Amino acid sequence: MKPSLLLCFLTLLSSAGFGQNRAINKALADSPRAYALFDAVGKPAQWNTLVEAAANADVVLFGEYHDDPIMHWLQTELVRDLISTGVRPVLGAEMLEADDQLVVNEFLAGLMSNEKLKAAANLWPNHFTDYHPLLEIAKENGLPFVATNVPRRYASYVYQNGLAGLQDLSPEAQTYLPPLPIAFDITLPGYNAMLSMGGGHGGETLPMAQAIKDATMAHFILSNLQEQGPFVHFNGAYHSQDGEGIGWYLSQGQPEIDIVTIHAHMQSDMSSPHESEVGRGDFLLVTHERMTRTH
Repeated sequence: MKPSLLLCFLTLLSSAGFGQNRAINKALADSPRAYALFDAVGKPAQWNTLVEAAANADVVLFGEYHDDPIMHWLQTELVRDLISTGVRPVLGAEMLEADDQLVVNEFLAGLMSNEKLKAAANLWPNHFTDYHPLLEIAKENGLPFVATNVPRRYASYVYQNGLAGLQDLSPEAQTYLPPLPIAFDITLPGYNAMLSMGGGHGGETLPMAQAIKDATMAHFILSNLQEQGPFVHFNGAYHSQDGEGIGWYLSQGQPEIDIVTIHAHMQSDMSSPHESEVGRGDFLLVTHERMTRTH
């Protein structure tokens, strides 16, 4: 082969290789990440910063998407990381209702199997894939786990009768509720937005049904605070975004309480958070909207 032809051939090979490498590098740069973490103003944040903030808080509200496996994994990682630093948190969750607390305690004490827990408690359909690992961590480490949510029959009752109707419940039923009467502020944006849901047919009793959940979860969080270590609570993101919901009721009951809120969101571009989500929590946890769901 003539030198000029050889030079052209080598140049073509080099160009092809360079182009291929550039394509590979671009593919790697664009490859999906498990999650991205940002602070309250939308700047990238480090996981250890979140863990440190959680360790020093009175309450951590981890607002999740209920069917996102990455968020559930990070919940267990947060608890394990807190334990590894010597912190012993109290755990609690929206997904367990207050009248199941005895059953939860018996499970943690090793008095019942998973099968008996399933039969005895009012578990969510995705409990064993998404929330049971948290119960297992609590069991392994001797941590309390508080069933914080209102029994769903009482949330339905509020939807039918309003918050005032709770006064008609028996004293025994009221042990699963916050002290009555329950404060309710329809001007809070989260509750006010619910007035238009369901074609506007829900009226004020729809956000009231949400409020009884928020108030009950806050009540059982406050009732189980400890001097050393945070109460780490797992709930849907809507229950804790913008400092409303559970956070609002916590602040009503204990104005000086130190709350760290983790707000979850799903989006296609994980390089920066959507402007609408910035500031909804102290930390913004972003996962990809194509993430496979657990149910």
